[in-house]
Amino acid sequence: MSAFRCGTVAIAGRPNSGKSSLLNKLVGERLAIVSAKAQTTRRALNGILTTADCQYVFLDLPGYQTKHLNILNRALNRQATEGTRDCDVVVFVLEVMRYGAADREVLERIPSSQRVVAVPNKVDLLKSGLELLPMIERLQREREFEAIVPVSARTGKNLPQLLRVLAALLPEGPAAYPAEQLTDKDERFFAAEILREKLFQLLGEELPYRCDVALESFKEEGRLRRIEATIWVERDSQKAIVIGARGALLKRVSSAARRDMERLFAGKVYLGVWVKVKRDWTGDARLLRQLGYV
Repeated sequence: MSAFRCGTVAIAGRPNSGKSSLLNKLVGERLAIVSAKAQTTRRALNGILTTADCQYVFLDLPGYQTKHLNILNRALNRQATEGTRDCDVVVFVLEVMRYGAADREVLERIPSSQRVVAVPNKVDLLKSGLELLPMIERLQREREFEAIVPVSARTGKNLPQLLRVLAALLPEGPAAYPAEQLTDKDERFFAAEILREKLFQLLGEELPYRCDVALESFKEEGRLRRIEATIWVERDSQKAIVIGARGALLKRVSSAARRDMERLFAGKVYLGVWVKVKRDWTGDARLLRQLGYV
């Protein structure tokens, strides 16, 4: 009988390569927020999968930021860099048929001593597996990977194979968490992330990047959770957009977030949301400390 294994697996890659979708598919729960917009992930998130012979502690990292290097983006880059350094193995996620400078920059920041599994994602978009061969050959020239495992985070294709590869790379040892535990984050974390996800889904292309969410209070009253949150923006004009005509957009954002919270928490949620302006908050160390970035 083989010994039990347990270890940390950092999921790294450029923005919008499908890291969060991969985490969600691997653990079988929608833990990480997902949107079609790049750079949705701002806070590292552990997702835990326990099988009969292995416990995988996946760490979903922010995509490496190459533009607008303010205090926020430097903090995100620090999360991404430290996450790939301090884990047992790195899953390097990239899109099939697409390997560019941003991917190479992420790969170069992973320590040369670290074990890395390359995971070309979105193979469901290919007509034939033969289309993968040039990319695999190119990756083999870039670095000596432990393995290259093409997958689809959307359909789950090849994920069992990926798990087998990762298990063999993790150290022997007891589980770090109870078998039923899915994450190390609490409900406050997910409440803020759900509200931020709705900003990405319901606002225009650029505005979500100028917003963030701070939970002011989170109280449980029986099965009711009473949550008060602030959406921070940088300009009065942005505040007007988030609120919308007669508060219509803010109501849509809040209602959609509340419904998702109620499903996740299996109980009623009262959600109060305010929009406040803090000019250039992405460079304000005090507010970023409050938001948990620095």
